[in-house]
Amino acid sequence: MPDIELNGAPHRLAGATLLDLAESLGVADQMVALAVNRNVVPRSRWHACTLEDRDKVELVRAIGGG
Repeated sequence: MPDIELNGAPHRLAGATLLDLAESLGVADQMVALAVNRNVVPRSRWHACTLEDRDKVELVRAIGGG
């Protein structure tokens, strides 16, 4: 289980992929973007993006406005 940084805070990952992270946070079906080490990962690649110790993950929620 990798120890990563999630939005600037330490986080112990329960799985190995970005999809595992999104599911554990309950955001897999929400309008969010995920970046690993400053690189945005398309949702279609979350299942294949394996996280490593000390990776920095940013989760950004889409907000509508006007």
